[in-house]
Amino acid sequence: MTPTRRAVLGAGAAMLGAAAGPGALAQTAPGDEVVRLWPGRPPGARGTGIVRKVTDNSKDPAHPDRWVMGIDDPVLVVRRPARPNGAAVMLVPGGGYGFLAYDNEGTEQAAWLNARGITAFILVYRLPAEGWDQRALVPLQDAQRGMRVIRSGAARFGIDPARLAVLGFSAGGHLAGSLATRHGEAVYAPVDAADRMSARPDLAGLVYPVVSLDAGITHVGSRDNLLGPSASAEALLHASVEKRVTAETPPLFLVHASDDRLVPVANSLVLYDAVMKAGRKAEMHLFDEGGHGFGARLPKEAPGSAWPALFHSYGVRKGVFRA
Repeated sequence: MTPTRRAVLGAGAAMLGAAAGPGALAQTAPGDEVVRLWPGRPPGARGTGIVRKVTDNSKDPAHPDRWVMGIDDPVLVVRRPARPNGAAVMLVPGGGYGFLAYDNEGTEQAAWLNARGITAFILVYRLPAEGWDQRALVPLQDAQRGMRVIRSGAARFGIDPARLAVLGFSAGGHLAGSLATRHGEAVYAPVDAADRMSARPDLAGLVYPVVSLDAGITHVGSRDNLLGPSASAEALLHASVEKRVTAETPPLFLVHASDDRLVPVANSLVLYDAVMKAGRKAEMHLFDEGGHGFGARLPKEAPGSAWPALFHSYGVRKGVFRA
C-alpha cells in the first residue's frame, strides 16, 4: 500500500521507493535545465553514500506525485515561462525534512508561476538526517546558496535580481521562513564569487508552514529530522522562525487552513504576531477547510484555492511581480 503523506510525516523520515540509476536525478526529465548548487562537495559532506530514491504516489502517469529522498548533490531545476517578465521564485517543497514533495510543491507550483510570466527554480535541497555534519544548517546552506546562485546568474536566467521571491510549503515553509529571517547568517564558508551576492529574498511566501519548534505547536517529525530527537532548548529556540524576525525580514505572505491536523495553524499565527511586533510587513490568509499539503490542488469551489492568485497580487503590490 502506498504510504500517505500524513503517515510518513507523522512518523518522521521513512525509506521510500527504489534507488535511481547511477548519476540519475531520477525525478527530472531529459529536457530539464538543472543547475548544481555547489562546485564541489557540499558543506558537511562525510563521504558516505547517499542514494537517490523516488516514490510516485500517483496512479495517473500524466500527473506524477513524486517524493524524493537521498539528495547528495543539491540542485535547482529551472522552469522558464513562455513570456518571462523578469520576476523569479525559488520553490521549496516540503516533506517534514524527510523527503521532498517534488510535484505537489514543486513542478505544479512552477506551472502556475510560469503562466504568470515568472521564472521558477525548484530547490532540491539536502535532507538533514541523511548523514551530514552540522545537520541543522544543511537545508539553510542550500537555500542561501540557491538564492545566491540565482542572483549571480540573473543575466543568464533573464531575471531581475531585485525581484526574487521564495515560496515554501510545510517544512519547506520553515526553510523559506528561515531564509527570510536568517539570510545574513554565515552558515557556510564562501566557495566562489556567487557567495558575494545577497541571500535575502525580496518576498517570502509560506504555505501551511512549520514555524515554531516549541513542543506545544511544532511538527515533531520536522523538528527531529532537522535537529535530532535530543535537541537542546537553545537549538530549538535558534531554529524557531518566529524568534528570528528582524528589521531585515522581507514581506511575508502566510497561508494556512484552520483544520490542518498535521501542522497547527498556530504556527502561522505566532509568526504573524512576531512580524507585527517587529514593525515588518505581512499578509495572512486563513481558511477554515483545506487540511495539510493541498498545494495548488484544492477544488475551485474551495476558498483556499484562491491562494496562488492572492500571493501573486501581494507580490505585485510589493513590486516583485507584474500585473
